[in-house]
Amino acid sequence: MNPRTTQLDRRRFLQVGAAGGAAIVLSTAVGAQPALATRRPDLRVYVLVVDGANPAEVEPLLMPQLSRLRREGTWFANARSLPVMETIPYHVMMMTGVRPDRSGVPANSVFDRREGVVRDLDRPSDLRFPTVIERLNARGATTGTVLSKEYLFGIFGGRATHRWEPKPVLPVTGHAPDAFTVDAAIAMVDRFDPNLLFVNLGDVDRVGHSDLTGPVLQAARTAALVSSDLQVGRFVEHLRRTGRWNRSVVIALADHSMDWSLVTNVVSVAQILSGRPDLRDHLQIAQNGGADLLYWTGRANRRTAALDEIRRLVRAHPGVLSVQRPDQLRLGAEAGDLVCFARAGWRFSDTTALSNPIPGNHGHPVTEPIPFLVSGGHPAVRRGVVRSEPARTLDVAPTVGALFGLGAPRGGYDGTARTSAFTRLPVSR
Repeated sequence: MNPRTTQLDRRRFLQVGAAGGAAIVLSTAVGAQPALATRRPDLRVYVLVVDGANPAEVEPLLMPQLSRLRREGTWFANARSLPVMETIPYHVMMMTGVRPDRSGVPANSVFDRREGVVRDLDRPSDLRFPTVIERLNARGATTGTVLSKEYLFGIFGGRATHRWEPKPVLPVTGHAPDAFTVDAAIAMVDRFDPNLLFVNLGDVDRVGHSDLTGPVLQAARTAALVSSDLQVGRFVEHLRRTGRWNRSVVIALADHSMDWSLVTNVVSVAQILSGRPDLRDHLQIAQNGGADLLYWTGRANRRTAALDEIRRLVRAHPGVLSVQRPDQLRLGAEAGDLVCFARAGWRFSDTTALSNPIPGNHGHPVTEPIPFLVSGGHPAVRRGVVRSEPARTLDVAPTVGALFGLGAPRGGYDGTARTSAFTRLPVSR
């Protein structure tokens, strides 16, 4: 059993097959009752996240499978992510429908004041707002997660009725390749047929980070886009072939897009403050690619003046777009005292200029645009529609909830149910 499986998340483990020689092991929460299937709605919703994709890349020659889903459904042309444009907070936003000041998850990496360390938000306890996953479980539906990245597997923990632990995980990237991920998604559908399945495909993002041709050619990324699109097509074809398509809604989107920088276009806050040890030595920095989160750890009576001076010095760097307070962005206390964003074509690298050598990054505003479509074989899905309304990653949970007749959580959603993608809601209250 994985050490991250806590006593509150005891599960039954089942090996259902093998992919490329690697076993597919799915787990089911102990206490999940198959008898509840008689109460389950017939609807199936599949949320497919092509991590790091750009909306301009969803075109027939590059991504024909997603382009077909776009033609056969509703495309939200002005879809955007929200700060900070990183993977963990955006998957959390998708499944909660609320901003980080309510979920507790503002970025991938934060400075944990209690533990005194910079760390990823990869623990189930880091997410403090109920997801649509567990709320559907409470209504008698079943849910599944197939998440390619280790930290996503970590933060979502045992919330789903069924889940897959990513394997095999590549060294350095910390993710399972898309072919294995889709093998697991297909196995999940065949074995458990969950009402809601949440899938993360990580290849496009991981290759984008490491593609040295990114600023000019993006050759490796192009290959990854083609490959990931084929995997999306393989999953959809399986739904068609097994007779599930006519009751399916597919929500396909990205969590953020990607930006590339030249090796020289680096911003280091620690280097900017190198001549000011009175500031540098009392500051913790959580690096998030195109964004830095800054945390003042010095004396409280110096905090306001120190942060004002830090803001002034950092903003003067040509690669810095803005420096804002977390409350201005609804990021919550976990985001620290200041949030710095890089300009397009730049990246942060802290605590040294060599700490972040990768050319592809996100987290800053240029990586806001995302593909967002609603498709599927369900007769309620609108066909061939392009909408200009400003869809957000936050809108996934409200849309899923509306489809299943699930009311809003306490305090309501921050996102909006994109019901314009349907001629009617398939499931009424």
